[in-house]
Amino acid sequence: MVSLKYLQGYPVALQQQVRQLIADDRLGDYLAQRYPGRHEVQSDKALYGYVMALKQEHLKNAPTIDKVLYDNRLDLTHRALGLHTAISRVQGGKLKAKKEIRVASLFREAAPAFLQMIVVHELAHLKEADHNKAFYKLCDHMLPGYAQIEFDLRMYLTWREMTAAN
Repeated sequence: MVSLKYLQGYPVALQQQVRQLIADDRLGDYLAQRYPGRHEVQSDKALYGYVMALKQEHLKNAPTIDKVLYDNRLDLTHRALGLHTAISRVQGGKLKAKKEIRVASLFREAAPAFLQMIVVHELAHLKEADHNKAFYKLCDHMLPGYAQIEFDLRMYLTWREMTAAN
């Protein structure tokens, strides 16, 4: 039986549907049909511009983001697809906080919707620290259909891991 570690929190019926796609060797085709192509946001500079445009559109009053980049060190073993951090430093007599968003490098090769989902997720953390109802409501406001895209992203990660193992 195929391990669905990225889909463990989902109902058994949904997991069974994914297992059936895998058994029929159709998971890759399903994902390619639903999410064709890759995005063109390839550099850290382009990613910064992409994130700032989404922030400006949906979260104008959120704290400023000082740094955005693709990070080779983020990996799936730590379940980190993206990361938001606030680094506080003392400069002179003042405490300065710098906010960063890091996106796992594997998303350079992903579909546009998957990159947008990761960025929306990290931006939502600027307003909501926890993964609560308000957090997911904000995610869905910034990206309608957020929950379905997150589920499909988890299927993509499962497929990616399966194809890498073969």
